Amino acid sequence: MKKVNLKLSYQKNCKMEHLAILSKKRKLLVKILSGEKTIESRWYKFKRTPYKNIQDGEIIYFKESGEKVTVSAVVEKVLFFNDLDEDKIRKILKEYGKGIGVENSHVKDLIDKNYCTLIFLKKVKEISPFSINKKGYGLMSAWISVDDINKIKLS
Repeated sequence: MKKVNLKLSYQKNCKMEHLAILSKKRKLLVKILSGEKTIESRWYKFKRTPYKNIQDGEIIYFKESGEKVTVSAVVEKVLFFNDLDEDKIRKILKEYGKGIGVENSHVKDLIDKNYCTLIFLKKVKEISPFSINKKGYGLMSAWISVDDINKIKLS
């Protein structure tokens, strides 16, 4: 495999709180809580949140689809990658795959993606469960960024 130079870019001046919705069947939330998964990754064909819309020190709330929010974490650092091709995807997975919780064999599932956001997590903890209102964010949204989580929190 030829050596690929990955171009990184960084966002500026965001102060947001984030809601990440995870697949229940992949048991990602359990892996985050156990420390097995230390990097949340989002891969997209087109630019979508959280790409360039998250920074270190911000809070991410996690929930599995169809469930309440039960976990929070602080963003330790974020890396953004663009103009992805198979070589870049392989390099990202080789370097960060263990923390993401995937192996290099995952390349075939990502081959059509152009953007990647890697979010390194710290201070992961269980929190008192709460429901959210996704109205206005799209029923299929898997990531929501707001300036205050209370704006979408249901009492």
